[in-house]
Amino acid sequence: MSARENDVEQKTGDRGTPKTRNAAQTRADILRVATTEFAAHGLAGSRIDEIASLTRTTKRMIYYYFESKEGLYLAAMESAYTVIRELERELEIDHLEPVAALRALAEATYDHHTSHRDFVRLVAIENVHRAEIISQSEVIPDLNATAVATAERVLHRGVEAGLFRDDVDALDLHMIISSYAVFHVANRYTFRTLFGRDLLEPARHEHYRRLAGDLAVSTISRPTGGDANRP
Repeated sequence: MSARENDVEQKTGDRGTPKTRNAAQTRADILRVATTEFAAHGLAGSRIDEIASLTRTTKRMIYYYFESKEGLYLAAMESAYTVIRELERELEIDHLEPVAALRALAEATYDHHTSHRDFVRLVAIENVHRAEIISQSEVIPDLNATAVATAERVLHRGVEAGLFRDDVDALDLHMIISSYAVFHVANRYTFRTLFGRDLLEPARHEHYRRLAGDLAVSTISRPTGGDANRP
């Protein structure tokens, strides 16, 4: 911890009591709470005062770490993308045969999106605002390159083995896998209201998880038999 960080930490303890906290942990706590607040209320609707209160820090400390509300929002977005990209990097699927690898990737994505719902909500908010905040990030494009690289490895092996169609690229595959997982979170409440089914009901998780793999595999698999002429 730098001398300046230590000074800020000591002077901004709960109710003015001198308190030294680990700077990395403080920053992580702020990001965790900010992610939830931004996902619930968006950038405009969230309040730094509330985030400070929930993390038992101060506005001064938050601005020290993140410079502005927009800076905190961008950091929360970058942190959320880092989690899913690290999960993809840690997947041990290169030793699996292509179909099993594709299924594992689709199921892992479904597990992540349905258990990290704030991530999906933040992405939805960014789409409403035409990605004006994340377009400023120098981190997120590099992070997302790993997602495409993972999909590319799986796809290439499947094409080489004659199992996958060759008219689909890695970004197509990433979109197919992500869209199904995102739907369950992004449309949960409207779907439940209109059709009376909760897409995130725990009892249905394994069923929908399996469908995530089925959809990816069936869409990408090379047509056979009577479907051989399908474009």
